[in-house]
Amino acid sequence: MTASAHATHLAQLNVATLLHPFDDPRMAPFVEMLDPVNAAADGAPGFVWRLVEEGAADATGLRPAGEDVVVNLSVWQTQEALWDFSYRSGHLEVMRRRREWFARHVQAHLVLWWVPAGHRPTIAEALERLADLRVHGPSPRAFTFASAYTAAEAAQHLRAVPPAQPELSARTAEPAPSADTAA
Repeated sequence: MTASAHATHLAQLNVATLLHPFDDPRMAPFVEMLDPVNAAADGAPGFVWRLVEEGAADATGLRPAGEDVVVNLSVWQTQEALWDFSYRSGHLEVMRRRREWFARHVQAHLVLWWVPAGHRPTIAEALERLADLRVHGPSPRAFTFASAYTAAEAAQHLRAVPPAQPELSARTAEPAPSADTAA
């Protein structure tokens, strides 16, 4: 592939509301899957970056969307790479069992958007994209797997339309500079 083939990368945020405190024994199976699933993501084709809490192996200790909400923020070279990891790897087992650990969402809980290659989205940026999706529905600015847009469509749209400024109900936080390393 040429350098221009990856001038953009796909960012994703998903949020999940815990049914139980993270240290509750009912959460143990999920906690036990974290390291292997994160290691699989780190080694997956097309993986670029994932948010981790400073001094931790993952971002589960960060709670910018509420004390009972965990966030997962990552960047991938392509939508296909993210799809393959999400639905064709050991990650699928976590998704199959998610109702054991997480509440069913009534609002969008996953948002995708294109970023310039090399850009590491902040939690504030990611939560703003999720809020945009919830308020305005899918667009080239904030979409889902089921309502995907190409990077070219997003670029064209973003040149024509200034970003929406939906209200955020969740607190936001910036990751520490060392959070840019996948560990």
